[in-house]
Amino acid sequence: MTTPTPPHSRVVLQGLEFHARHGVFDTEAVLGARFIVDAELHYPFAGLTDDLNEAVNYAAVYAAIQQEVTVPRHQLIEVLADRIARRVLRDQPRLTHLTVRVHKPFAPLPGVFRDVYAELTLTRGDL
Repeated sequence: MTTPTPPHSRVVLQGLEFHARHGVFDTEAVLGARFIVDAELHYPFAGLTDDLNEAVNYAAVYAAIQQEVTVPRHQLIEVLADRIARRVLRDQPRLTHLTVRVHKPFAPLPGVFRDVYAELTLTRGDL
């Protein structure tokens, strides 16, 4: 007999776009570039009542992501993804885990490419 799989539920914030100054090169600090963030917020909301106090407030998540992307400056998008993930997990105690993607579609690379991104999945136990 197999154990039933718990319900899988998530809220996704996709394509959050910000102008920021992350990067290794001096010109990136001066001119900045477009960064795009996706956040997959996992928590059990099957059977949830229609009360925001019992849910993950994704407006608050958006505000936290916006601040993390636009205020501090990092050389690496990997570090930015980590800062976002840890802050959102700390701020939203109902989350069991989350995945954050930080896209840098105009990274200073020689050649043609569609996108560069760093992806990080953290659980509450990773804090």
